[in-house]
Amino acid sequence: MLTSGTGAAHTWHDDPAVWRFVLGRYLTVFALLNLLWEIAQLPLYTLWREAPPAFIAYAVIHCTLGDVLIGVLALLAALVATRAGRLRQWCWRRTGAVAIAFGFAYTAFSEWLNTAVWANWAYSEWMPLTPFVPLGVSPLLQWLVVPAAALIWARRHHASGAPYGNRGSA
Repeated sequence: MLTSGTGAAHTWHDDPAVWRFVLGRYLTVFALLNLLWEIAQLPLYTLWREAPPAFIAYAVIHCTLGDVLIGVLALLAALVATRAGRLRQWCWRRTGAVAIAFGFAYTAFSEWLNTAVWANWAYSEWMPLTPFVPLGVSPLLQWLVVPAAALIWARRHHASGAPYGNRGSA
């Protein structure tokens, strides 16, 4: 994406507003929502009954930091996949849908790997499971709800106070 006559690139990674948005607004609310979700879903894992409190606290922090890493990488991958331009040019629905799809796919794979193959953790009897592959519904739902909520909130509450553009309004 070159600006006519200037040769200047107008891509997402060259736009300081993108980095302020991703690191300042999105990441903040995304991390907080994931922390709350991780705490809320603790009873759905056997660790809730079997592990000492210090290990549970470690697991919550570890999982939240993992969620943040996955979420940021999923959003950055979505920006690449959608060939996003400057922040004001983003197609919000498409970018959000692609980021959610990346995060959801990774989470489904990770849940399967860690429960079925490596047995790093287990679900309690309270965890609802998907019908065909026994994956926990809560972590999958987390990757549908949290990124969407964080993206919508961050867009509406960015430093300027006004939503960006009108392409694919959220």
